[in-house]
This record gives sequence, structure tokens and C-alpha cells, in this order.
Amino acid sequence: MEKKKENVFRKLARWFVRWIFGVKFEEKWFGIRHGVTEKEIKFKDGVPDDSELIVSPGRQILNRFLERKFAVFSVFVVLVMFVVVFIAPHFMTKYYDAFTETTQKDLPPALDLMSVPGELAGNIKMIDSYSSFSVGLSNDGKVYVWGIGNIGATGITVKDIPEEVKNAKIAYVAAGQDHIIAIGEDGKYYGWGSNRFGQFEATDAVRENPNLEPVPDVVANGELDVSHIKKITCGYQASAILMDDGTLYIWGNKQTYANLDKFIGRTNMLDVDFTLNYVVGLDEKQTSVYTGTKGLYTKASATIGGNNSVKMSEFLNGRKINEVRATSTSICLLLDDGMIGLTGDFQSDVQEVPELEEGERFIDIEAGTYHYSGLTNLGHVYSFGGDHYRQAEAPRVSGAAKLFAGAFQSYAVDANGKLLDKWGLKGYLFGTDDRGANIAERVVAGGRITMTVGAVAVIIEIIIGVSIGLIAGFAGGWVDIFLMRVAEVFSSIPLYPFMLILSSLLSRASLSTDQRLYMIMVILGILGWPGFAYITRAQVLVARESEYVTAAQAMGVKSMRIAFKHILPNIVSVILVNMTLSFAASMQTETSLSFLGFGVNYPQPSWGNMLSRASNAVAAINFWWQWVFTSAILIMTTVCINTIGDTLRDVMDPKSTNDK
Repeated sequence: MEKKKENVFRKLARWFVRWIFGVKFEEKWFGIRHGVTEKEIKFKDGVPDDSELIVSPGRQILNRFLERKFAVFSVFVVLVMFVVVFIAPHFMTKYYDAFTETTQKDLPPALDLMSVPGELAGNIKMIDSYSSFSVGLSNDGKVYVWGIGNIGATGITVKDIPEEVKNAKIAYVAAGQDHIIAIGEDGKYYGWGSNRFGQFEATDAVRENPNLEPVPDVVANGELDVSHIKKITCGYQASAILMDDGTLYIWGNKQTYANLDKFIGRTNMLDVDFTLNYVVGLDEKQTSVYTGTKGLYTKASATIGGNNSVKMSEFLNGRKINEVRATSTSICLLLDDGMIGLTGDFQSDVQEVPELEEGERFIDIEAGTYHYSGLTNLGHVYSFGGDHYRQAEAPRVSGAAKLFAGAFQSYAVDANGKLLDKWGLKGYLFGTDDRGANIAERVVAGGRITMTVGAVAVIIEIIIGVSIGLIAGFAGGWVDIFLMRVAEVFSSIPLYPFMLILSSLLSRASLSTDQRLYMIMVILGILGWPGFAYITRAQVLVARESEYVTAAQAMGVKSMRIAFKHILPNIVSVILVNMTLSFAASMQTETSLSFLGFGVNYPQPSWGNMLSRASNAVAAINFWWQWVFTSAILIMTTVCINTIGDTLRDVMDPKSTNDK
């Protein structure tokens, strides 16, 4: 009679129970027995009793290991960690070690950067963003703020909308790096957030500082005619309001924008925007980008890259510029024929300008920190430019009437103010570091470095230590004495002082990052082999008196062959246990060295140098996510590896019992 085929779901469930609860409970709950029939099983207190069954040593070791739940869990954790740190980087196509982003530094864990409030999503008038938070305005004049509103360690949060703003009917809003400004329908001016550089309020300290331009009195006193406001926008630490008659009101930090003085008091502007370092505008001539400084943005191209850039006059060829939109490093020109021009610099990771359908033309362009989003006369939306956060990968949207671009997000809205779609950066699972890099990505990349260093160092230790231990233990005599004295010399070398001295000596040498990494692995391996040598020698001294060794010697087998072909396989279990423990120790050593600044250095990540922020008391308290997640993963990984090693040592010990 053929055995009935087991259902695949039952088999998966059985395997799960075996890994989590052990073999005995698999046998009890599923009524099976590995190697015997169910009738041959004896039960004791409802649990299968296998005390009288004969099983192989390997099966006995496996059964004992599977009975230890935490050990099984540790294996699962380590396997997952290996898969994540060695496979996940292949899917992190946008990641590179030296990435920095000023506007995203020191952000806490959050995934709500695109979470438009439900009350606003169906009634949007405008949305603006410059950094980690966005401000939205409904058609009813209500203001909403979402994203990460905390301003560094200042204790200020832009999500605390002033009561007077909540009670007012707002006509315009705009967001800067760390502040928000708003204009009420009655012309009253509001501002909140950080005012360290006079971003929204003209205090006495701001007025006395020659490097700061205070808010114009006509704005601060609420004397603006709202019906004639053409545009309101913010930069890194500056703000501007443009009237439809060309009058420009601009204020903020002059040190951030060196040409800000060139725009103060101008009355002939048609558009204005901010790059990271310059104020840019469009004057009544509409033939160039106005900066007040010669030599800037004098060439343009229809595509990204600038390989075919020509002089601005040649590129325009009689056409006029209707709008200028600026990212941190580039400018997009919307021309009177619905085409666009690009000038400035772009990142290496970009999406090219899309090809429009026949008869299709751009009617609006909006800019983020590095990307642009455009709306066409057919209601289609396109994104291009910087794409590190996939903010330039626009979905297919039809029927859009308005388009808004945040720092790394875009929002398509219909004629009624309903949100049609959104795309871009959602947030950061583990937050960002002091350079604006994604900590989750760096944890993955750093784990690969730390685990690789630990693994290679252990391999070097095993090759050297096991070889010397085998030779010393089997040869005995003066060979044993000499090799053990050499091992003692290496054991006496203090690792951390040695590494500190060596790093100091090599600091003047022009070592690449990879060369420094190889040096760490080799040094850890060379200084760590004596432990393997001692253990291997001790095991060989016992094994060489065994009968199988005596028989091999009587048959004339050479000594080295006996040591490596006969004795070594019989002591490999002890080596395996020590290898597991040494792997965790090597990881901890690399982490310690990198934490102290003598291991892997920035920009290459490792779990050690990522923990260096914990050495700063202010950062450790205010930016806890920059070290807590990394340290938790490091602790969990090393504890699980040590648990596996300790469990292997117990289950491989013939004298141990199931209850040990």
C-alpha cells in the first residue's frame, strides 16, 4: 500500500512547529515519528519518550538543538540578518556611501511625509514644502501641517500652528527649511517656526545684524493687498512675496544667499525662486535668469546633462521665458511655446525630461529640492530631474488641473481640489543621520562590512590556529614547545593599544578605504589565532592516543596525513563551536575599533562608526535613533551568534543531557 502524500500546508506547519517548539511536539501534535512507526512510540506524560530508541549522533545533536527554543530563534535571526545585509544591498539601487542631504539631516523615524490630512485631501488650494514637513491650505482657508515638524534639537515644532492662524482665513502659505509664513485674506502676516535668522519676524536682534534682512514693514504690518499677490515662496532661510505689478518683498539670511541684496527693492520682477545658494528671478525682459551676478546660468539645454547646452540667447531663439522654477542646484525655464529649458547642475541619479505627445505642452512647472514636476494642457503630469528618493517617477495621472511639488514629493490635484495621486519620499524607517543619510540603508550596508570583517578574520584565525594546533599537538617535543611559545607571544599582544598605535603610524599613509578594511581583517585574524591553536592542540593530545590513530600509525600512514585526515574530522565539532563564538567576538572588536575611529571610516559605513554619535551627549539624547537601532541590531546579532555557539557546545557534549 502506497503512503499517502502529505499536504503541502500540513508539511509547512509541521516544519514550523519543529523549528519553534522542537521535534517532540511535532511528533505529538502531528502523530508521526522520524524513522519508526507510530505503533512503536511510547508516550510518557503525553510526550513521546525516545529514551530506548537508537539514533545517529548527528540526529541526536539536531534533536537536542531543536529542543532549545531560543537557540532555534537565534538561528532564524542570524539567517535573516545574513540575508538582509548580503542580499538587500543589491536592491538598494539608489544607495551610495557618501550620500548627504542638508535638508534631511537629523530626522527621527517617520513614514508620514506624504500623509496629507483627510480633511485637506478633498479640498486642496495649495501645498508647499522645502524640507521634512509640508504645509497645505484648503479652499476654506484652513492650514494643515504634516511630516516631521521638529526643528533639530531646538524644541520648536512647526506643527504647533498658532491659534491666531487657526482662527483666521488664510489666503497663501509657504514653507522654508525651518519656518512657515502665511498671509490672511485680510492681508495680515503670520509666521512660525525658527526665527534665528529673521526668517519670519523682524526682532531688534535681526534689525541690528547686518547679515540679516528684516521682514519689510509693509508685510509685517499687514498692509499688502492680497488680491494683487502673485507668488509667495520660501528658501533655506529666506522668504519672498511677489506682487503682480512686479514689486518684490524679500528678507532672510544674506549669508545663505549672497545675492539677496540685488533683489531688495526691485519693482520689475515677473517671477522669483531660491536655489540653495542664490536667489533667482525673471525680469520684464524675459530673456534670461536674473541673479544680479554676471556669469551665472548663461547657458541652457532642453535635456538634462548639459552636453548640448548653448548660450541662453541661442537656446531661446526669440522665445520668451514665462516662469522660472529652481531646485537646489538647477533652474527650469517654462517658455511661451510650452517647452522647457534647463540650466545649472544635476545629480548623477536623474530621470530625463519626458517626450510629450503631439500637441501636448507644459502649462505649469513646480520644483522640489532636486526634481521637477510638470502639468500639461492634456491634464497629464510628468516628473524629471533628481530621483534618489524616486520622486521623479510619476504615476499615470489624467485630469489633473493643479500640481504641487514638495521637497521630495509631488501632488496632483483636480479642478475641485481633490488629491488624485502623490509620489516621492514617504519617510525613513530608522530616521536619518547628521548628514541626512537614511540610517536603515546604512545599517544594511554597515552590517555587510561588520559581518564580512568578522567572517574573514575568523577564517584567517582557523587556518593559522588549527594548522599550528594540529602540528603542535601531534608532533609534540620541541616542535610543540616552540609553537606554543610563539602562540603565547601573539596572545600577549594587546589588541586595542596595538591597533591604536598602528592606526596612528598609518594615518600619514595614503591607504584607500578598501586597503584599510583588508588591514583590519588581517590584523584581527593574525592576533586571534592562538585561541584556536590552544583548543586544537588540547583535542589532538587526547585524540592521538585513540585506537584509530594507533591503527593508522601501524599501517604506515604519514604523520601529517593522520593529523589532517583522521584526527581533524573528529575534532571539527569543537572547532565549529569556537568558530561561532570567535565570529561574534571579531564583530564586536571591529565595532569597537570603528567606534573609536581606528577602524572603518566614513563614508563607508559599519555598525561601529554608526554608533559614534552616541559619544556625543547632546546627540545621544536628542537624536537617539542615530545609535539605538544600530546598537540594538548589533546586540541582537552577537547575542544570537553566541547563543548558537553555546548551544552547539552543549548538544555536542556527550555528557550533556536534554535538560542541561
